[in-house]
Amino acid sequence: MKLRRAFELPAPYEALQKRARRLAWWSIALLGSATLGMYAVAGSSQAMKTAWLEDSLSLIPPIAYLIATRIARRGPNREFPYGYHRSISIAFLCSAIALLGMGVLLSVESIVKLVTGEHPTLQSVEIFGQFVWQGWPMLVMVVVTGVIPVVLGHLKLPIARTLHDKALHADADMNKADWLTALAALFGVLGIAWGWWWSDAAAGAFISLAITHDGFKNLRRVILDLMDRSPTHVDSGAPLDVADKLAAALEALDWISAADVRLREEGHVFSGEAFIVPKDEKDLLDRAERVRAMAGEMDWRLSELVVTFVKSLEISASER
Repeated sequence: MKLRRAFELPAPYEALQKRARRLAWWSIALLGSATLGMYAVAGSSQAMKTAWLEDSLSLIPPIAYLIATRIARRGPNREFPYGYHRSISIAFLCSAIALLGMGVLLSVESIVKLVTGEHPTLQSVEIFGQFVWQGWPMLVMVVVTGVIPVVLGHLKLPIARTLHDKALHADADMNKADWLTALAALFGVLGIAWGWWWSDAAAGAFISLAITHDGFKNLRRVILDLMDRSPTHVDSGAPLDVADKLAAALEALDWISAADVRLREEGHVFSGEAFIVPKDEKDLLDRAERVRAMAGEMDWRLSELVVTFVKSLEISASER
């Protein structure tokens, strides 16, 4: 069985991935600690419970990322001749499903409490021998859990763009948007203090709907990627022009009459085929090797390119 060549990140990108893994470990440590603190002060507040669950969910992407990047480094074998690059997409899928499922459940719970008019109460609690309003430690934890992920998200985003890593980008995007969760939870707690019983459930509904939106958006993107969609930008999801650029570069070679390229994403790398109409049939094997080398030099993400020489790029009736 012909196995795909083992793929290694170029040295600068390898260093970036190591930094991304360190940030993932920091995310687990810091967000895990903040989540425990949020759970300790959540009380009966729906907004705080929802924010706590959202913080708990934010642990899934970095854990999935650490597992996926370790698996992706394995070389191809007889069982997986194409390698393990799609483990990055699987990590993306796990995060998206967790977000969407929990978002839907929390949305239903918050809306039910809002409709039924459940009135939350915040009592006084004893801290170091002093009785304080339960809302104060809540507000402190809301600020802490709002600041930490935003900082982590801003650190991860440029790395995700450079590595073309959608799993890392989804994690960073979720972290960066956590200030909305913190703001909604802050509104819910203060609303209870001001006598607005509905503010707590409304804040919980807002947070859960935001979670649902993120989950649906990410799930849609990862499913399309797993269906072998053409490569897209990490940020916007707009099509990348890698295939068009490579086809244009091939057609500029003096021995090529016409060329076309199709690519698909496999985690953070691309693979695909180049269809070439040569002007003559001299040294085709050597020329194919030069085309593959040129593709790798043009874009490091092109991990494998199968070169096929054809008589014409037109689709025959039997291929339609």
